[in-house]
Amino acid sequence: MDKETLKSLLYKNETVADQAPEMLAQADTFCEGYKTFLNKSKTEREACAYSEELLKQAGYRPFVPGQVLKAGDKIYFINRKKCVLAATIGRKSLAEGFHLNIAHIDAPRLDLRPVPLYEGSDYAYFRTHYYGGVRKYQWPTIPLALHGVICRADGTTVDVCIGEKDDDPVFCITDLLPHLAAKQNEKSLGEGITGENLNVLIASTPVEDKELENRVKLNVLRMLNETYGITEKDFTRAEIEVVPAFKARDVGLDRAMIGSYGHDDRVDAYPALMAEIETKDPAYTTVCVLTDKEETGSDGVTGLNSMYTFHFLQQLCAAENVDYITAFQASKCLSADVTAAYDPTFSDAFEPSNATYAGRGIAVYKYTGARGKSSTNDAPAEMVSYLTRLLDRNNIVWQIGEMGKIDLGGGGTVAKYVANQDIDTIDIGVPVLSMHSPYELVSKSDVYMAYLTFKAFCEDCE
Repeated sequence: MDKETLKSLLYKNETVADQAPEMLAQADTFCEGYKTFLNKSKTEREACAYSEELLKQAGYRPFVPGQVLKAGDKIYFINRKKCVLAATIGRKSLAEGFHLNIAHIDAPRLDLRPVPLYEGSDYAYFRTHYYGGVRKYQWPTIPLALHGVICRADGTTVDVCIGEKDDDPVFCITDLLPHLAAKQNEKSLGEGITGENLNVLIASTPVEDKELENRVKLNVLRMLNETYGITEKDFTRAEIEVVPAFKARDVGLDRAMIGSYGHDDRVDAYPALMAEIETKDPAYTTVCVLTDKEETGSDGVTGLNSMYTFHFLQQLCAAENVDYITAFQASKCLSADVTAAYDPTFSDAFEPSNATYAGRGIAVYKYTGARGKSSTNDAPAEMVSYLTRLLDRNNIVWQIGEMGKIDLGGGGTVAKYVANQDIDTIDIGVPVLSMHSPYELVSKSDVYMAYLTFKAFCEDCE
């Protein structure tokens, strides 16, 4: 064999800059919309509301069970203001299956507890309960914002968003100064800051009446009552999330990366949604699902371990008089979730040959799970073959790998919940640096490759 033939026998993942340099400018343009999505979608409710706005602008109409649909019709359904399902009806019968792109729009954060407000040493604080896999030491001493909804005693609701406008106040969790941290320094990284330490400082001015107790707390309640018409009891009916107050920003002199809170997994949700919106005349009916609760195990009425997505698919089948079991067995799903990008600073956590890298395209991973592939889908070889052939046909830069060294831990996605419904499913997503931190990093070129992947899948005829 000659030299070039021998080289062709090897698998080598290269950067998008080397394989498709002409796409870098397109990636930069696409990511301007993605940064807007990030800034408008700090919570799953906000991501859902902004997605619905984009769908309406694109001509989607609300789904009505039993309605007659024809090829090219675009419909959507919102589940409890936290999940989005959007579909474009294909030319083929649903008996030949759906093409599903599924991502999640919740992200690790801090939630206010049911009774959050307290006063200590003339400061007012909110007690929190962390949501998802956070590294607690990363949350103190950064600017924080409050987002959410409060249900008042009369049943009306009010939205809360404080800390995002330039003239808004922000909030903060304090940490111990190094001069007095000798005992704290002796603790492990995971114990240095505990869940009970994640208390958000929100005020320090008391009400004027010196005869009252808890004067700073009362001042907070007075301000909240004047602004939102609530009392302390209304916190028991609230969903308030504490999130970083950062905006999405370009990172690096070359502006090739984006730094932001919430890339996991809005970095796959936005490309999947854009691919769905831009699909016009698909052979197979396409469905984009942006789901909630992935970070805590996908349980609950807005998690993919519930039946809401599959009820939607069943209702579509019923409207066409198609057996949904037959449709599910013929369907394919891309479980779109992030994976860890190789970080040379922490190289001992990765096996380089099986790692995925920022800037080298969309990442395929046959399985996720922990250690002995616990709690994973593990896609069959035929599904991997289908996906990689689709990527190659469309000149999409891709790589394949695992999250990290086998015995260090692991993670899961929604793939198993879809596969458990008898639907062929594979994991794919954007590699992320500093995953689950308040400020994650992704490559713009990988985000664009994700969009091209979901679009090619929506438009595929195979």
